Amino acid sequence: MNTKIYNTLRRRIVFLDYTPGQILKEQELAREFGVSRTPLRTVLFRLEWEHLIKILPRTGILVMELELNTITNVFQARLELESVIGTMAAQRFTADNLTSLNKIELECKKLIDQKNPKALGNLDMRIKQLFHEGCGNPFLTEMSDRLYSLTFRLWYFNMLKMDHQEWHQEVMSIIDDLSSLSDLLTSQTPSKVGKARKEQLLKHLKRIRSKFLGLSGLD
Repeated sequence: MNTKIYNTLRRRIVFLDYTPGQILKEQELAREFGVSRTPLRTVLFRLEWEHLIKILPRTGILVMELELNTITNVFQARLELESVIGTMAAQRFTADNLTSLNKIELECKKLIDQKNPKALGNLDMRIKQLFHEGCGNPFLTEMSDRLYSLTFRLWYFNMLKMDHQEWHQEVMSIIDDLSSLSDLLTSQTPSKVGKARKEQLLKHLKRIRSKFLGLSGLD
């Protein structure tokens, strides 16, 4: 699989450069990336398997819609998974890992009064990656990555719609979560780190549901 094309298309989808419900044309994508349709289709099949697109014969490539019920089910699947990953990562977290986590917290603080959804999204991805690296189990982290991309899109959509107060609250919540994780990692209590990751994810879901249900639509 062409990983460069895959990463480019996946990033465009999760950051909503391709809007939910948009129809993409395979021929246009092949021309853009300068490849034949065969290697492109390998990438598209992977993205379809990840539920980010749906290939419609004789029509095009549908970017999957944002459906709250689907995302809620995905979050439910993530809860226990992230708890296990958090516990395993905490058992192997190094001083360098902790330094990286604290650096992310400092970068988050710079965004308190500066709305930049893409920057905050990238920081959240770095947090995920840090725990994935600490976990060291490629099967768990591959599953986590797949589910994460589905929930990320709805969170990112919400961030784009946030006013100043909502943005401030969102960033502060993430900073609080990072501070709590840092304390737990320092005290070397892996099971508590796993529990905290699960509780933080549940809190994150409640914020997303509340914000999404308060929006009038996707336009």
